[in-house]
Amino acid sequence: MRYIDEYRDVKLVHILADKIAKTVTKPWVIMEICGGQTHSIMRYGLDQLLPPQIELVHGPGCPVCVTSLELIDKAIEIAKMPDVIFTSYGDMLRVPGSREDLFSVRASGHSIRVVYSPLDAVRIAQENPQKEVVFFAIGFETTAPPNIAGVIQADLLNLKNFTVLVSQVRVPPAIEAILSSPFNRVQGFLAAGHVCAVMGYWEYEAIVKKYNIPIVVTGFEPVDLLNGILMCINDLENNQNIVQNAYSRVVTRDGNLPAQQMIEKVFQPCDRLWRGIGLIPMSGWKLREEYSRFDAEKKFNVQNIQTRESDLCISGQVLQGIKKPVDCPAFGNLCTPDNPLGATMVSSEGACAAYFRYARDKFPGEKSRK
Repeated sequence: MRYIDEYRDVKLVHILADKIAKTVTKPWVIMEICGGQTHSIMRYGLDQLLPPQIELVHGPGCPVCVTSLELIDKAIEIAKMPDVIFTSYGDMLRVPGSREDLFSVRASGHSIRVVYSPLDAVRIAQENPQKEVVFFAIGFETTAPPNIAGVIQADLLNLKNFTVLVSQVRVPPAIEAILSSPFNRVQGFLAAGHVCAVMGYWEYEAIVKKYNIPIVVTGFEPVDLLNGILMCINDLENNQNIVQNAYSRVVTRDGNLPAQQMIEKVFQPCDRLWRGIGLIPMSGWKLREEYSRFDAEKKFNVQNIQTRESDLCISGQVLQGIKKPVDCPAFGNLCTPDNPLGATMVSSEGACAAYFRYARDKFPGEKSRK
């Protein structure tokens, strides 16, 4: 546990918190992009250690949360088709569609299996040649290489009964969408370390120049996060708009070049709908034409899907850092992990789930403050 414990060291945490308090002189709003970072912040109470001038807001870095309602409904329609085995990571089963979720579809007798890797889905396709096996390929840049590995393996095996429903999204266009919004409040970013481990952080250099905003690549443990916040506050206080790497034990500027080459081989950029946010140009990936035979949307012809989001859910505003989960009138009563109105309440990386689990009793004045 040495390499984990040293990044959870209580003394280091308090030293960094004291340094932050001594550095900050004015109010700043910082967004952590990744939902995993949000959960760490709430789990360890890091937000409570920060001086009141610093407000942390929570970004769209939860792949389950931002998978569009349209794609959820397409997944449900495909899963209901005869002779289909629909495979997915477990988080997706409880995400609400327009009328139901994949969990309720499975409960009604359809074949929906939880897998831990796209290669599990490939194996299921091999073992069930008489069935159509579909894998729900969701995620940011982090999951793109393993999801692609499933497609490449199916291609090598010449499988005719394996397809993927693709919901791959990209961080840099999402950051630009947030910064270009007239409602933007964010003044600095903590970038997601695992995404940058794959893609590097060179893409962020153009963003900081265009929008005059600092970005710090950060890990997920308490010391990682507070060190990233300290670096970001230093940049903000000194009007220094640069990209910094606070996760150098994992991340390099150029990233994982073989993984990027895999992505380039199989995927191409495309416009993508983000749940609660809308269309973000060139914010996703789709299969290249030479791999289109593995495209579940085309194979099952689920193009014309009518969707309807809950009128009460404000998850889109939460994902853009405009509001906090406790600002939602449904939070903790009409919307709970057992009865979620939006994906941010059911995902293991969702901001609403983090607040419900770790902090729903800590913010009694939050609604009145807005």
